[in-house]
Amino acid sequence: MCAEWAGVYPALMTEFKEDGALNLEATQRHIQSCVDAGVTGFVMLGTLGENTSLYDDEKEAVLTAAVEAAGDLPVLSGVAEFTTDMAIDHVRRAERAGCEGLMVLPCMVYSQDQREAMTHFRGVAAATDLPIMIYNNRVAYKVDLTPESFVQLANVENIVAVKESSHDSRRMTDMVNVCGDRYRLFCGVDDLVLENVLFGAVGWVAGLVNSFPRESVRLFELARDGKVDEAVELYRWFMPLLHLDVDVKLVQMIKLANQITGEGSEWVRGPRLALEGEERWMVTEIVETALANRPNL
Repeated sequence: MCAEWAGVYPALMTEFKEDGALNLEATQRHIQSCVDAGVTGFVMLGTLGENTSLYDDEKEAVLTAAVEAAGDLPVLSGVAEFTTDMAIDHVRRAERAGCEGLMVLPCMVYSQDQREAMTHFRGVAAATDLPIMIYNNRVAYKVDLTPESFVQLANVENIVAVKESSHDSRRMTDMVNVCGDRYRLFCGVDDLVLENVLFGAVGWVAGLVNSFPRESVRLFELARDGKVDEAVELYRWFMPLLHLDVDVKLVQMIKLANQITGEGSEWVRGPRLALEGEERWMVTEIVETALANRPNL
């Protein structure tokens, strides 16, 4: 199976109203802003999309709205459920909404070992013809699929890509050395994107692209094209912002950044709360400093 996914894919936020209701119109406006900036696809209902804060019908509504707004660009749905069967139920909703692919996570709450996680991924893949990106994040989900694990999954034709979020820039080279070009590799950690693209990533599932879409697309293009000096200069400007993507409160932080930059609102669903005090001041200072020194692209 061939899915020519590449480039910058926002892990898009799900917009809410202040009372917690879905704001599909605002989500679509945000998608259009990212399209205008040159992104090449979307991942909906990931961590930043607050997947596990939504009811099933709400998830389908978000996906349907995203597919409508994205036009010809591919929309992938995050699949983050408590069991494999529940994940397959969500896959049916993603298919119905018109998604072009899936980004599949390990099951939530229970921390699987490698054998269990691989069985989960195989089970989801067997239930659909859609191409799949595996989200490999040992920091968040306490299970690490190694390059050797992906060799074992290579016979699953519709597992076509890996969002590599091991927080280890050496992993890209290890994946290429062990798996060759079997998978399309995506950077999944914002503050490692330059290193990851230089050493094998063809795409970036990005967080801060939500707030700074043009700069994200430009950084990726410079890295992809080997314009290292220009990429490093932009990367250094971007880095304080990119660090927000790896904080435990990344959702609240990036949503606040979106609000400051005019890309969205800060509203989240409980148990998350909008930032206040020192945390709010810190994010605001980082974003406002970046805006004051924003590069002229």
